[in-house]
Amino acid sequence: MRIINHVEEAVNAFNIKPGSLIYTAGNAATPQTLLKQLVKDKSIRDVELISVLLLGDIQELFESEACQRIKHRIIFSGPYSRNALNKGMATYQVMHLSDIPHQVKEYLKPNVAFINVSGPDKGGNYSYGTSVEGIQAAVNTAKANGGIVVAERNKQMPFILGTTLDESKIDYLIDTDYPLPVTPVHQPDETAKKIGHLITELYISDGCTLQYGIGKVPEAVTDAIIDKGIKDIGIYSELFADAMRKLVQKRVVTNKYSDVNFSISSIFLATDKSGYEWLDYNSSVQSRPCNLTNSILKIAQQHKMVAINSAIGVDLHGNIWADSLKGREIYSGIGGQADFLRGSYLSKNGYGIIAMESTTASGISKINDMCPEGITTTAIAADPVIIVTEQGAFNPKGLNLVEHAIGIAHLAEPDTREALLKKIYDSPEFYKSKEALKDKAPKGFTPYEEVS
Repeated sequence: MRIINHVEEAVNAFNIKPGSLIYTAGNAATPQTLLKQLVKDKSIRDVELISVLLLGDIQELFESEACQRIKHRIIFSGPYSRNALNKGMATYQVMHLSDIPHQVKEYLKPNVAFINVSGPDKGGNYSYGTSVEGIQAAVNTAKANGGIVVAERNKQMPFILGTTLDESKIDYLIDTDYPLPVTPVHQPDETAKKIGHLITELYISDGCTLQYGIGKVPEAVTDAIIDKGIKDIGIYSELFADAMRKLVQKRVVTNKYSDVNFSISSIFLATDKSGYEWLDYNSSVQSRPCNLTNSILKIAQQHKMVAINSAIGVDLHGNIWADSLKGREIYSGIGGQADFLRGSYLSKNGYGIIAMESTTASGISKINDMCPEGITTTAIAADPVIIVTEQGAFNPKGLNLVEHAIGIAHLAEPDTREALLKKIYDSPEFYKSKEALKDKAPKGFTPYEEVS
C-alpha cells in the first residue's frame, strides 16, 4: 500500500486507462476527493463508473462534459444523477441489491475500485465505513484482475465493525477530512402517524426482526413501537438509519431471537455528525455485504421478519412500482425491496409491507387502476404484499383478483376510491364484481378506524 499526499498520484490517465471500469462506493461513503479528481483530470477518458446512490459534493460528476468522458452505470439513482439518467447521459443498471456482488464478480468485472475507509484497527484491517453493499466484491474482483484499489481514509469516517479488508488489498491511500453526507430528519405528519400506528398495531410484536429505511413513515413506526412498549426487537436490514439507532439506545433492540447479539446492515446513514460518531467501533451494529443482508434465504431465517418499504404507486391487481415515475423515467432504483418483500414472506410469522400515503404531495393518487405502461414493478400481483395507507391496511393472502381490486381501491382517498370501485363494478373482466361489492367490509381490508 502506498500512502499518497496528492490525489492525482493515484487518479490519473496512467492508472485509469481508456476502457477502465470503476466501481465506486456510494451513500455516505462516497469518495468525494477521488471522484472530483476524476472530473478534474480531462485526460481520463472513455471509462465507465458503476455507482449506488452517490451523495456529497459530486454534482459536477453528472454534468454534460463529464458524462461525455465517463459512462455512468447507475444501479440506484439519487438527486445528482437523476437528470443525467433521464436525459440519456447515463444508463440504468437494473439489478436487485442482493445480486450486485455476483454480477460485479461474474459479469461487470471492474478493474478499478474507489473506496472510503477507516482504520486500521489493531489487526491491520480497515473498515469499509458506512457502505459495504457490493464494494467488497469490487475490491476482490479488481485485485483478481490485476487492477487497482484507491482508498480515501476520511478522518470523519466511523470504523464500523464486521466486514473489513486488509491493507494489502489497497494500492493507494490518501488521507482526507470532510463531513459525511447526512440525511434530513423527517418528522412524521398526521398521515405518517396513522400509517405507523396501523403497521405497529397490526404487524409488529415482541421479538420481531425489522427492516425499514428513512422518511416520515419509518420515524412514525419507530415512535409507535416505543409507545406500544414492544420489546426484544432485532434488526436485519440493508439500511441502518437514526430511527433504528433510537430503538437501540432505548434498549428496544436486543436481537434476543437472532443468531448474533448485534444489528446487521449493509449501508449506514445518520442525520448528523453525532450519529456517525455513535457508529464508530460500536459493537451493537455490524456491516455485511448486500449478498448476505439481502439474501432471500437469510431474510427468511430471521425471527418474525417484518420488512417495511415504500412505493411510488400500486394498481388494482397489486403490481407495485418504486423506482420509476413512468415507463423509462427512473427516479431511484430497484434496490432491495423485492429481496425483503419476498424473504419476509418466507419467514415464519413474517410480513412484507408496502407503506405509502394514498396521494402525492400534489394530490395525485398513488392507487391506480393500472400500472403505467412499461413500468418496472418491484412486486407483482402474485406477491402477497401487505399494503398500508392512512386509510387502512390490505392483506391479499387467499384472495382472488376482484377481491384484490376492491381491497386496494379502499386504500385510496374517498373520491378516488369511489371512482375505482365504479370502474371495478362496470368492468366485465372482473369475476362477479357486483357480488363482491355487496360486502360492506372488503375482504382483506382493515380500515384505520377499526385499529385506532
